[in-house]
Amino acid sequence: MKRRPRLLDLFCCGGGASAGYHAAGFDVTGVDIEPQPYYPFPFIQADALTVDLSGYDVIAASPPCQRFCKATPADRRDDHPDLVDPIRQRLRDAVARGDAFAYVIENVPGAPLEDPIKICGDSLRLGVRRHRLFESNLDLYGTPCHHDRSAPSVPVYGSYNQRPGRKPLDGDTSPLTFTTDEAREAMGIDWLPWPYLTQAIPPPFTMWLGVQLLGHARHRAKVRKVTEPAGKTRELAGQTSLDMGFSAALPSPEGDESPELRASVTTRTCRCGNQLIRPDTGRWPRHCSHACRQAAYRDRTKRSAA
Repeated sequence: MKRRPRLLDLFCCGGGASAGYHAAGFDVTGVDIEPQPYYPFPFIQADALTVDLSGYDVIAASPPCQRFCKATPADRRDDHPDLVDPIRQRLRDAVARGDAFAYVIENVPGAPLEDPIKICGDSLRLGVRRHRLFESNLDLYGTPCHHDRSAPSVPVYGSYNQRPGRKPLDGDTSPLTFTTDEAREAMGIDWLPWPYLTQAIPPPFTMWLGVQLLGHARHRAKVRKVTEPAGKTRELAGQTSLDMGFSAALPSPEGDESPELRASVTTRTCRCGNQLIRPDTGRWPRHCSHACRQAAYRDRTKRSAA
């Protein structure tokens, strides 16, 4: 049975980033040094600086951001560790060994990422602005900033709700209190309580990146097919130990139909029968809700085990 490409998500916390990579087409495993009772995918409790990185196609990491975050008082930033450099070295070493073909590191603006791209929640039409930076060994594309929504962005940070008059962060403009449900809707996350939401990455951010990662993998597979002599089974330079299974498992683009036919499709249904809603970004979702996405994942896991 063909498998989906595998992604290891270090510092996974509640799984916001993991959900986006999963929606893009990856089987995701999370790693965190603390127990994560709300994490929705297979989970390993371990130190990201020592956990085994072999067996995955892509490794993503979101090291702690408090040292670089604007919300952290300047005189307390040295109280928080800087794990960006050591985790970058681990991931680059893993790619050089062939344990993975790509890595992605996420952090807040101001973090010492190398040649990062930026993703803006406003541009993805979320209820939060929540600018985040991403570094990778591959060429990935971020989003321009389109802060043109009529409604103010929701500031999902701090303690439960917000204190009126609190100084906004990251361009957020709403000084009003709001509920956890409103914060969940703004983030595109429906399974996490408030403290986890404040630290989470909206899934559309990493789905945006995950689709690009799969595109890179398809290109690599095509190049190998052209350059590898017939009948040869040797590994090419830069090919990971998992490339054979990875390239065979890559989800194909949305059908083989022509662009004109794809454009004519105006409705689609989820596996449960509910109608899917196509977002402004133009890409059809695979499932109507997080619950349906998890049910599909459990079904695939059962079939694989059988």
